[in-house]
Order: sequence, then structure tokens, then C-alpha cells
Amino acid sequence: MSFTTVDYGTMVMLLILVVASLAMYFIKDLLHAVIVYGAYTLIMALVWLQMNTPDIAITEAAAGIAMTVLMMVAIYRTSRREE
Repeated sequence: MSFTTVDYGTMVMLLILVVASLAMYFIKDLLHAVIVYGAYTLIMALVWLQMNTPDIAITEAAAGIAMTVLMMVAIYRTSRREE
């Protein structure tokens, strides 16, 4: 069984997805977790593109952007500001 460069790239991206998932679980700061979630969404959209499914990649990117923005707004509205 021989792997191509695209296969190695996909494996690296899948490894990054696993690391990002674990990081989101262990990160205590909500803002940092949302940033990691944004990176996770970007990598997942690239994986969908590697699998030749651009419709799912566009949907993943759009849903990820919407969720990231909504989570950022919720964090900023609910966090206490120290003055």
C-alpha cells in the first residue's frame, strides 16, 4: 500500500483535528476554546475539500463561522468586565 502526498496531508489534518478536539476539552478559558474551535472548523472544511465534497466544505465553513461569531458574542455579553 503506497500513500500519496495528498494522503499524508489528510492524515496530518486529521491529527490536527484530534489535537484541537482534546484542546477544546481541556482549555479553561472560553475565548481560547472558541478560537481553537474556529481552527477546528477551518481544518475540517479543508478535509472535506480533500475528499472532493465542496458542498459539505462550504456548509461546514458557513456553520463554523456562524457558531464562532455567536459564541464570541455570548462570551462578551456574559463575561464580567472589571473596571
